[in-house]
Amino acid sequence: MDMPGQYPAERKRRLDELFDAFSIIGDDTYVYLCDMRYDISRWSRTLVESYGLPGEYMHAAGEIWEEYVHPEDRKAYHEGIDAIFNGKASDHDIQYRAKRTDGEYDVCTCRGIVISDQDGQPEYFGGAIRNHSKQSHIDTLTGLRNQYGFFEDIMSHIKNNTPMRVCVLGIGKLSEINEVHGYGAGNIVIQHFGRYLMDHIGNRGGTYRLDGGKFAVISETLTYDELKNAYEALRAYFRGGLSVEDAFIALELNAGTLYIDDFNTDEQTVYSCLNFAYDDSKIRKHGDLVEFQNKLTSDNKARVEKLHAIRTSVNHGFDGFYLLYQPVVDAQTEKLIGAEALLRFKNEKYGMVPPDAFIPFLEMDPVFPKLGEWILRTAISGAKAIQSVLPDFQINVNLSYSQMEKADFTDTVWNIVKSLGFPPEKLCLEVTERCRLLDMDLLKNETTNLRAGGIRLALDDFGTGFSSVGLLKSLPFDTIKVDRGFVQKIEEDEQERKLVNNFIDVAKVFDADVCVEGIETAGMRDILKSFGIHSFQGYYYSKPIELESILERLRTSAGALCFRK
Repeated sequence: MDMPGQYPAERKRRLDELFDAFSIIGDDTYVYLCDMRYDISRWSRTLVESYGLPGEYMHAAGEIWEEYVHPEDRKAYHEGIDAIFNGKASDHDIQYRAKRTDGEYDVCTCRGIVISDQDGQPEYFGGAIRNHSKQSHIDTLTGLRNQYGFFEDIMSHIKNNTPMRVCVLGIGKLSEINEVHGYGAGNIVIQHFGRYLMDHIGNRGGTYRLDGGKFAVISETLTYDELKNAYEALRAYFRGGLSVEDAFIALELNAGTLYIDDFNTDEQTVYSCLNFAYDDSKIRKHGDLVEFQNKLTSDNKARVEKLHAIRTSVNHGFDGFYLLYQPVVDAQTEKLIGAEALLRFKNEKYGMVPPDAFIPFLEMDPVFPKLGEWILRTAISGAKAIQSVLPDFQINVNLSYSQMEKADFTDTVWNIVKSLGFPPEKLCLEVTERCRLLDMDLLKNETTNLRAGGIRLALDDFGTGFSSVGLLKSLPFDTIKVDRGFVQKIEEDEQERKLVNNFIDVAKVFDADVCVEGIETAGMRDILKSFGIHSFQGYYYSKPIELESILERLRTSAGALCFRK
């Protein structure tokens, strides 16, 4: 708009000078400045063009901008601006959605401050609007493209059907480096790593700094063998150590890679596959490069394409997902006392997908907490139906550490339990040793919160890792579940019998019940019965079955079901 004729030239000069000063420090934001005495504002030209505003200079800009704010956010925005101009507030910090010229909304954070004159009277109101969908694609610490650029470049390759090899690699135990040597030293390590990566691999593809100590490479030409050789050279160099601020720091690395030549996927699925391979490198392969296998299955569909379809189903009403229930029986009476809810997936295109083919992958994906809520709600609803026939029935639901690391995890569990009117003491949440990856204080707080309200906890796959006893000492488990791998030869193997007896002794120390999985024969049952086991689970009693099958068998047995073949 044209500048109003009554606006003094000197005021405009001062407005422009201050606006230029704000622009210098307003990195990657839309700057605005208002002369409060005349209600004349100057706004960033980029913002004006992006949202179709009348011009850089506007009268009553707050009222004009309010029309671009999402209707649901306008009240809070209006109250914030009123507080500034009525002298009730001296600064402004609010988030809202703003409408672009194409009709879509961006999430924006607006921050501003009042500048007073020498008499303490409000004179200018200025600040910056950050558009969260327009984040800079450059990492300020290393100068490499950041995670936004990484995702953007993956999607560009997918849209253009351009094959690529992607690798995520990272610095192990960066948090320990920060704790011991300080964050300044940690930043120097990150910068050195980024430069070396750029110098030695950057000529074969794009290099990126993701979050923390993670980096990535996207290449159209690197083969797996070439990448492996480059990675081994990288490991050897950094194992030699860096001299940082009078300290000598040796680095251990981890890496996962994936080749994409099927393009029915998206950047989040690709990243989840990479993280799965990276995690395997970190936990089980001692830092060796791990390739995510995208082998063709019997139905000629690539694994990444299939995982993308399954992942997408989470956001489409959980279409294709369903639960089966594997009965848990009292070890002495062999009557049904509960069941473990087990996730399954099936659709017309892929048929039945084995759980081992998608659950470990999904557990590391950001969508899993959402799926976990659906599993818990569905399992409890099914358990309520069973309780109408068998009132003491207990439902066991598996948890992923990705669910437990969310700040609102326990609130989510309690909201579901209470909304469905389910007795909490009949819900048992099963966790595995992977929960040791979380902060122990967080775990203690969560488990204490859950058990205080009556919810039971079980440690699944007991004995399969190195941390089982340590977890029992630290967390209040009600049940330990002995993995099937420890009882498969118990009929003829004396060592297995001694080992299970030792597990029982450990459980007694912590006042926990023992459930043994994998019961497949009468001989296994008879031996374990004499050990004082609390409960059994296995194909001898039942494979995982549908809810209606359990209900039908309960009804025909008048609710006193001896669940045995």
